[in-house]
Amino acid sequence: MALKTSKPILVVDDDHGMRMALMASLKERGYHVVSAPNGKDALQLCQHQMEKEGLSLILTDMKMPQMDGNEFCHRARAAWPQIPLVMMSAFGTVQGAVEAMKLGVFDYLVKPFSEDRLNDIIQKALSEGSGGETAHREHTELPKKETRIVTDDVAMKQMMKMAEVVAASQATVLIEAESGTGKELLARFIHDHSPRAHRPFVAINCAAVPETLLESELFGHEKGAFTGAANKKLGRFELAQSGTLLLDEVGEMHIALQAKLLRVLQEREVDVLGGKGPLPIDIRVIATTNRSLLGEVKAGRFREDLYYRLNVFPLRIPPLRERLGDIPALVEHFIKTGSGKKGRSIQSIDPEALAILMRRPWPGNVREFENVMERAMLLTEGEVILPQHLLFSETLPQKAEPTEITTVWEAERNLILETLSQVSGNRTYAARSLGISIRTLRNKLREYHRLDPDCESATIKK
Repeated sequence: MALKTSKPILVVDDDHGMRMALMASLKERGYHVVSAPNGKDALQLCQHQMEKEGLSLILTDMKMPQMDGNEFCHRARAAWPQIPLVMMSAFGTVQGAVEAMKLGVFDYLVKPFSEDRLNDIIQKALSEGSGGETAHREHTELPKKETRIVTDDVAMKQMMKMAEVVAASQATVLIEAESGTGKELLARFIHDHSPRAHRPFVAINCAAVPETLLESELFGHEKGAFTGAANKKLGRFELAQSGTLLLDEVGEMHIALQAKLLRVLQEREVDVLGGKGPLPIDIRVIATTNRSLLGEVKAGRFREDLYYRLNVFPLRIPPLRERLGDIPALVEHFIKTGSGKKGRSIQSIDPEALAILMRRPWPGNVREFENVMERAMLLTEGEVILPQHLLFSETLPQKAEPTEITTVWEAERNLILETLSQVSGNRTYAARSLGISIRTLRNKLREYHRLDPDCESATIKK
């Protein structure tokens, strides 16, 4: 649903047909619209409108005679900083988008764009921008993107804004960040905000696939291409056709395969193993790494030419220890999304427990944080997470080695009982911590109780 505003939207474009089409589209959606053919006339119209009734938003083209969009945005932003600015361009480049964002532009649209995309940006600008009039929603909320990254951190928000900007282009993106920070989540965010959002998103973890199979996984093969190739296999490049391909942990790729990947990125075609000829591809590539690829280049483990082919637009996700201000927001998020799944009615976290979380270095980043929160929600019986519900990796019981006076059976029993004690007798979480099924745990406890009726497992919770 549209956001209602009594103040008009200003459309600035030297292309008469485009200007008329934009005005007609906006009017059809219920907006009041005024227009100007170039930046110079637009400044005069802005001055007139601000003295009269004001403006709710400015939508401007970049390339125009007399005064281009960049100069116009610079002057408009200085004179009326409360009005959100949206830039349009038929010559979308990453550099152009970056320069626009530096001018304080709210968002950047690459022509041609759909009416729905335009409307989404305008509604977002009216609701989140710095516009003077507070727009109010109709009865239903706006649809939200499925991929959501929770943050209150200033540096993280700046990075997310840059991610949204580059998403509108076709540029290859390299995401460098530590393990557990959410690199794949950011890649999906970029895909969801790109013109390819409704096309396939295909991911492959270059570290998880054996070296001998990675080439076939990436490029595919025909039936009979090699011994054991009983059927045709589509590669990830082909599966991602017209969409986005994520090369997760690309730094783990063997240097011999890097040469073939480079050729694909340069030629935009794939040689399928056993195929009759190259297959043209139209995909957006996003690569991630948990190590410095430039360092890998200097060490001779990664091709320099491939590095620069991937590093068109670099993004770095700060580790959680550098954005501790995100922890309260993450706590709220995991309580909201997780407590219902756990069948609990958890509402909040105790201030002391929150302080403990804020003091942690979080070497495992958000992934480690999520694990701690999941344990806490399993252990919490009331509505508030308390300090004793926080279990960290170093406080979890470790497997004890059997000694001359301790049998393997005794060591196993001691480990299970100690684990149950650590988690306040919660069998579900104890089983997860021990890496066994709940059924196996129950059988073990019945065995211990049968051999020793006084065993404390007799009173342990389910």
